[in-house]
Amino acid sequence: MQNYGKIVIIGAGHVGSHCAMALAWRSVCSEIVLVDLDRKKAEAQALDVGDALSFLTANTEVRAGSYSDCSDADIVVIAIGEPRQPGQTRLDLLESSARMLNALIGELKQIEIRGIVVTITNPADIVADYVRRGLGMDRFRVFGTGTLLDTARLIRILSEETGAKRGEIRAFSLGEHGDSSMIPFSQVLIHGKPFESFAQLDKEVVLQRTRMSGMDIINGKNSTEFGIGQVLSLLCEGILRDEKMIFPLSVLLEGEYGQKEVHCGVPCRIGRNGIEEIVVLALSAEEQQQLNTSCEIIRKHIAMAQAAAPQNA
Repeated sequence: MQNYGKIVIIGAGHVGSHCAMALAWRSVCSEIVLVDLDRKKAEAQALDVGDALSFLTANTEVRAGSYSDCSDADIVVIAIGEPRQPGQTRLDLLESSARMLNALIGELKQIEIRGIVVTITNPADIVADYVRRGLGMDRFRVFGTGTLLDTARLIRILSEETGAKRGEIRAFSLGEHGDSSMIPFSQVLIHGKPFESFAQLDKEVVLQRTRMSGMDIINGKNSTEFGIGQVLSLLCEGILRDEKMIFPLSVLLEGEYGQKEVHCGVPCRIGRNGIEEIVVLALSAEEQQQLNTSCEIIRKHIAMAQAAAPQNA
């Protein structure tokens, strides 16, 4: 498969390194650069990923670099932050993430970033907003992975519950990448049939399983890694190859879904220039209220992030 472009991953820890591995294994780009305050760690991670590619036909370069590499990157992935611990919600990471991001933004503002910035640091929606504000970039060029991973988990759960192949399921998780996420069940299709056609499915059970899936993994092995690596690589592939695919991403809403001045996970059509369209689904009144509630929780924590680590105008 032909290679495209350069991706910089800021944060060469557990998640960042798995994202690099997924990008490299899928041959998404021609160059992957790992940047970390711990230069030796970034170098070691790059060598380790590079070793995994020796018997592939793709010629992907994986190396350690610096913030200056962001200037000509097609995509900059922000993956800094502390890992979530058993019992922690993603929102519990807010203050530490905001302080680290404030320092990072100070470095990045000295560089003209011409590409797209994708954030995966938790709490995902608050971080996407914080980085977009700090960098002063267009909302369609700075966004988070949002509920893309939640959607992957939802599809897995629906497959397990019904026996349908994952490719035969169309469903989205929307709202916060967290405990207030919601599922527009009115939009779910399995084998082309609506959710209500499957008597064995219970909305509340599916919703709670989707919300708790990340914590179930953390409780079992203290981290999540493979899922986020693969969804990030799929997103980057769709951007670099201009595939016009639709993913639920955390984008700033300016009237869509009746919401303003808040990032949350909604379906977005992506292409070479980032988000090209926010797809507005026809939600039921109950589903709209659930999304409104999730947005209010996100909005509250956006204010808390600004209070914890105020950004310079």
